[in-house]
Amino acid sequence: MQEPAHLHFKIYKPFEMLSQLHSNDAKESRNKRFLTELHNFPEGIMPIGRLDEKSEGLLLLTTDGKLSDLINRSGVEKEYYAQLDGEITNEAIKLLQHGVEIGFHGKKYTTKNTSVHRLSTLPVLPDPDKKLRIGRHRPTSWISITITEGKFRQVRKMTAAVGFPTLRLIRMRIGDIELTNLIPGEVIPIHHLSI
Repeated sequence: MQEPAHLHFKIYKPFEMLSQLHSNDAKESRNKRFLTELHNFPEGIMPIGRLDEKSEGLLLLTTDGKLSDLINRSGVEKEYYAQLDGEITNEAIKLLQHGVEIGFHGKKYTTKNTSVHRLSTLPVLPDPDKKLRIGRHRPTSWISITITEGKFRQVRKMTAAVGFPTLRLIRMRIGDIELTNLIPGEVIPIHHLSI
């Protein structure tokens, strides 16, 4: 008997939503927002990787646990657009490209070489959440940063390490799958998931 086909979705995870379907913690269940708010997902669905609560953008979900593990472990490219506090310098971009030291589980970690460039034209994106106080007092700049690792809060730690904290972080791409024109909270079934 043939196994049922796996189901896959791509979503635009909104700001201040957890990358999980529920919580076993009663307080968290009451106070946080979960992916189940967006769609009536099938049983067995799981997010592939995570985006932290304050980040937004592309998140993939699948019922295929093996595929999820493969993507998480295989060093697939993940591209982010980051809006930074201040006008980033060429020196800071070079530092990011060649790896910076960040803290991870109480230890020092040097990030791998990565692709980073300043975005000369502002991306067309949904308006930021009102809670993000962006550009009220200082100029900001946007970069594209592509990583293959994905340590906890890595991009935020990297930009802070070179003196330009991330104000807004949006994942635009995982492998060949792009966020394209999704709006926050939108869920789209994908028929075939290959990265």
